[in-house]
Amino acid sequence: MLKPLKPFRKLLSDRSQRSVGFRVFGDPGASAPKVQGTIFPAPNFNPMMDAQMLGEALQGFGCDKDLLIDILTQRCNAQRLVIAEAYLSTFGRDLVSDLKEKLSNHFKEVMVGLMYPPPSYDAHELWHAMKGAGTDENCLIDILASRTNGEIFQMREAYYLQYNRDLQEDIYSETSGHFRDTLVNLVQGTREEGYTDPATAAQDAMVLWESCQKRTGEHKTLLQMILCNKSYQQLWLVFQEFQTISGQDIVDAINECYDGSFQELLVAIVLCVRDKPGYFAYRLYSAIHDFGFHNKTVIRILIARSEIDLMTIRKRYKERYGKSLFHDIKHFASGHYEKALLAICAGDADDY
Repeated sequence: MLKPLKPFRKLLSDRSQRSVGFRVFGDPGASAPKVQGTIFPAPNFNPMMDAQMLGEALQGFGCDKDLLIDILTQRCNAQRLVIAEAYLSTFGRDLVSDLKEKLSNHFKEVMVGLMYPPPSYDAHELWHAMKGAGTDENCLIDILASRTNGEIFQMREAYYLQYNRDLQEDIYSETSGHFRDTLVNLVQGTREEGYTDPATAAQDAMVLWESCQKRTGEHKTLLQMILCNKSYQQLWLVFQEFQTISGQDIVDAINECYDGSFQELLVAIVLCVRDKPGYFAYRLYSAIHDFGFHNKTVIRILIARSEIDLMTIRKRYKERYGKSLFHDIKHFASGHYEKALLAICAGDADDY
């Protein structure tokens, strides 16, 4: 089991940081600012040529790691999957198997991780978070608190195909209490989408406030049901009403009333509702600075968000912490592992 996270209160400790957390959704009736990844489809894509170069890099006595980085971090995931097919047809070998055989340590984790389709990568990370002794609760929180219904459905399918096991059943057996119940609710992928009902927002806010005050098992269940099933747009209205009713921010209230993994999961859901890139910026900062560089977390977030919102995550990181994500990775990582992370991060001289 990993060392628990420092309280999320640290992220929202002053008004300037709290205001950053409200940027993505702001007015639920307005269009959200565009979020952007760092990896895009490569122009003039030639999978056979890429496969040939990868084969030459991997088949000799040495291994041209720089070439691996140049190719695999500069192609989108769909293109990498086509390259893997071309590699198999050209050399009669599996590209992922060759990467695992030739590479080692965290550099191998990055290169192999890039070859998974996104749902399979989430499934892979969840599986490893629960297998063996102990459970990586932080991994479960990061993935399940942030994924859409569609992403959760595909993740569950991939999990079953890869491990012949039911994801919900494994979560149920490997976790406990209201933390388990909330994860199980999330993994069902039943959150309303795009639905708002201002008339019920105040009612839901009152339920949340009572849940924070009374803390009974029934109230904990009501709390997680609202946070797991209401649409992001509806929850935005609920959080505003909560502030009006209680005079307190919902994150502060949860931190005061609950603790442990249950508290961390609830706050993660709130932060993802408000500003998902901001949440991942916080998680990266914590993984880099609070754990002495927690490699698995850094790798997982960079790969999983690279084609979704990693560019926006970089911006949030610089806004909140002064130094860029590029700078902090360069300070803590080294060698080809560092080069691979920086290539995914796609930082430039100004960012550094």
